[in-house]
Amino acid sequence: MIRTDLHAGWTVRAAGGPVPEDIAAELVPATVPGTVHTDLLDAELIPDPYLGENEAALVWFHRAAWLYQTAVTAEPAAADERVDLVFDGLDTVATVTLGDEELGRTANMHRGYRFDVRERLTGGAIPLSVRFDSALEYAEELQKVVGERPRPYPHPFNAVRKMACSFGWDWGPDLQTAGIWKPVRLERWRVARLASVRPLATLDADGRTGRLIVHVDVERSGLGSAGELSVEVVVAGRTAHLTIAAGDISGMTEISVPEAPVWWPIGYGEQPLADVSVVLLDEGVELDAFTARVGFRTITLDETPDEIGSAFTLIVNGQPIFVRGLNWIPEDHLLTRLDRDAYAAAIERATDANTNLLRIWGGGIYESDDFYDVCDERGVLVWQDFPLACAAYSEEEPIRSEILAEARENVTRLTPHPSLALWNGGNENIWGHEDWDWKPALNGASWGAKYYYEDFPALLAELDPTRPYHPGSPSSPGHDPEEVHPNDDRYGTRHEWEAWNREDYTYHANFLPRFCSEFGWQAPPTWSTLRESIAQEDFDQESPAFLLHQKAAGGNDKLNVGVARHLPVPVDFEDWHWATQLNQARATSYAIGHLRGHAPRTMGSILWQLNDCWPVTSWAVVDGAGRRKPAWYALRRSYAPRLLSFRDAALVAVNDTSSPWRGTARVRRVGFDGLLLDSDVVAVEVPAFSVGVITLADHLVTAGDPAREVLVADIDGLRATHLFAEDFDLAYDPGAVSASVEPAEGGYSITVTATSFARDVTLLTDKVDPDSLVDDMLVDLLAGESHTFHVRSGWTLPEAFLDPYVVRSANVLAVPAEG
Repeated sequence: MIRTDLHAGWTVRAAGGPVPEDIAAELVPATVPGTVHTDLLDAELIPDPYLGENEAALVWFHRAAWLYQTAVTAEPAAADERVDLVFDGLDTVATVTLGDEELGRTANMHRGYRFDVRERLTGGAIPLSVRFDSALEYAEELQKVVGERPRPYPHPFNAVRKMACSFGWDWGPDLQTAGIWKPVRLERWRVARLASVRPLATLDADGRTGRLIVHVDVERSGLGSAGELSVEVVVAGRTAHLTIAAGDISGMTEISVPEAPVWWPIGYGEQPLADVSVVLLDEGVELDAFTARVGFRTITLDETPDEIGSAFTLIVNGQPIFVRGLNWIPEDHLLTRLDRDAYAAAIERATDANTNLLRIWGGGIYESDDFYDVCDERGVLVWQDFPLACAAYSEEEPIRSEILAEARENVTRLTPHPSLALWNGGNENIWGHEDWDWKPALNGASWGAKYYYEDFPALLAELDPTRPYHPGSPSSPGHDPEEVHPNDDRYGTRHEWEAWNREDYTYHANFLPRFCSEFGWQAPPTWSTLRESIAQEDFDQESPAFLLHQKAAGGNDKLNVGVARHLPVPVDFEDWHWATQLNQARATSYAIGHLRGHAPRTMGSILWQLNDCWPVTSWAVVDGAGRRKPAWYALRRSYAPRLLSFRDAALVAVNDTSSPWRGTARVRRVGFDGLLLDSDVVAVEVPAFSVGVITLADHLVTAGDPAREVLVADIDGLRATHLFAEDFDLAYDPGAVSASVEPAEGGYSITVTATSFARDVTLLTDKVDPDSLVDDMLVDLLAGESHTFHVRSGWTLPEAFLDPYVVRSANVLAVPAEG
C-alpha cells in the first residue's frame, strides 16, 4: 500500500448563493484539511465570527456554495494495481469530480468516502474538484421527502448527517461550516487491502490474562491474484497468524497474553498500552499494515434490579466506579483548528479537576483519534453518544443508511481504545418523544426508536460486544418509556434541568438519581475572554453583542433569578459578572456534593459541561478561550477523591480512594467576629470507596444568631462550611479582607487575611494578566485566618493584583444585615 496525501495546491471560491460580491470574486488559497470559514479568515475576507456581532453578519454562509479545486498528478495504474481517491471526511453536501467525470456525491460529514480512480490516471495533471452545496438547503429539501420531524431549533439539522450544533445551539454559534475537513489521499495497492481491523482487548475472568481478539476484513482488488491471504498479528511480544481463504474477505484470530499489564481509569491504577501490529500478506509479500494501541481491561454496566428500581454502575476490572464526569462538546466550533496539543490541554483541564470520564455529547461528532489517544494515555473514560441529539430522526432512506454506515465505520475505528467505556444511543431523544409534544406532530411517523432499541444494539453485538450500550441519555433501560419515564430517577440515567430552567440549584435535593448524566448552571466567560470578544461599551446584560453571546432562551433572566435566591442582584455589570460566576460555582458544588453524598445509590455525576467552542455565556466551567471560571475550582474541590460537606445536621465524608479514611474532624460554630461559640471533635471512619454520614449534636448545629455564625468542619486539610441563612440575610463585613503580594517562583504569592468571616475569597487575576493562572479560588476564611494564593504570571506590576475588583468575596455582594 502506497499512500500519498493530497493536501497541497488547493483553492476555494464561491460557487453560488448570496455571497458578497467582494468575496465571490476571489480565488482563495485553501488549507486542507480545513473549512471555508478558516480559509476566508486567513485571507482576511471575513471578520472573526466569534467577536462582537460578527456571527450575525455571516448568515449568508448558510445558503452559499463553494468549489475546492486542485490538480492530481499520478502515474497511471499498472495492470494489476488499484488506485483509490480517499476522503476521510467531507463537510457535508459534496460533489467530487476528477477531470470531467463526477465520481460521487456525499451528504454525511461523519464518515469517509473512497473512489476507484485507476482508469482515470494519465501521469499528467488532472483537475480535482469538490463542490459543497448548502447543507441547510439540502436538509430543507430532504425533509419534504421524508417528512419534517420535531426539533428544538428552526434549522432542520435532523435531516442531514452533519454536526447538529453546526446549526447553532443554546451555547454555540450558527455558522454551518463547509469544507474538506479531514485528510484526503491517493492509495495505490495490489491484490488486497485491509478494509477494516477491529482489535478488541479484554481480560479473562482471572483479571490477569489479557485476551486480544482481532477481526480483519479485506477488500480484494479484483485484479491479479484472488488466492489465499495471510495475516500476522503481534501484541505484547506474542504473534498469531490468520489465513483468509481464497474468495473470503474476513477472518478472526485470538491471542492470549498471560500477566497482561492492566489498564485502569485515572485514580485507580496505571494506564499501560500495548502496541498491536496487523500485517496483510500475499505469499509472504506485505500488502498492507495496520497499527494501534490497546489496553487490557474489562468494562461492564451493572443494571441489576433492586428495591429502588435498577442500578446504573460502571464497573472496570471488577471495580465499581463512581463516575466523576464532564460533558464534552466540540472544543472549537471550527473543528479543523484543533490539533493534538489543543485536545491534550483541554483534557488536562478535566483531569486537573479530578475528572475520570468525558461524555462526548450527541450533537457533536465522533471525535478525533487524538482525543481518544490522549484519553487512553491519561486514563480518562469516554462515554460516546451516537451523534443524534434532541430531535426526532427519520428511519427512512436516505437517512437510515447514512446513520448505519457512519455508525459501522466509527465503531470499527474506535474499538482499540481502552478509554472508550460506553456507547449511548443519543441525547434526549427518548425523553423528547415522551415529553416535548412530539407525538401529535409525528402522527405515527418514525422518530428514531429503531436506531436506539434495535439497530445500534445489533451493530454493537456484531462489531463491539466488549462494551456496554445504553439506549439514550436519559432513559430507563428495560422499560417501556410510556410506563416508566425515561427521566425517572430510580432507573438508568437522569438529566436534571428543572433546577436551572425553573427552580434553584437546591432543587437537586429532591431527587436521588441512579446516575445523573447532565446538570449544570450558567455563567459568563471570564472577564478577559469577555473583554477579548466584545467591546467595552457592550459590557451590559442587554447589549446586542452580549446577547448574541448568550444563546439560551431567557438565559440572563434565569441567571438573575438564580442569583436573587441567594444574593442581591447587582446593578453594576462587573459586580453582576462576579455574582453570576459565584452562583455557578456554588450550584456546581451543591449538585455534585448531593450526588456523591448518596453513593452507592447514585453512582455517576456528569456535569454539563467542561468546555465551550467559542466565547459565550454558558454552563461550561472552562470558557471558550480555555480559561478556568470559578466553577472549575468548585468542580475540582467537589470531585476530589475525598470530599467533606454538610447535609442538614450531619457531616458527610466521601472517600473515593482505595484506603480507609480515618481521623478526627474538628467541628466548630464560630461567630463572624471569630468568637468560638461551640465545638466538638468527631471521629471519621469511612471504608474505601464509601460514604460516611456523621450526625452532629443539636447544640452544635443550632445557631444562636443565624446572621452572624458559621459552622465549620476541618480534617486533613479539607474544610466544609455551613451558613444558617442566605447571603442577603447575613451580617457580612464587606471590608473583611486585606491582601499583600510578594514575588514567587513563576509569578507571585498573594496573601489574603480576614478580620471577619470571609466567604468564597477569590482572585480574578485574569483581569490584570489574561495569561495568569491562580492555584485556588473560593476559599472561606474565619476571622484572623490568612490564605496564600499562588499566581503564575509574568506581569510586571504586581500591585494591580490587589485591586478590589480582583480580590473578591461573597461579602462584597451581600448587603450587611441591620443591627
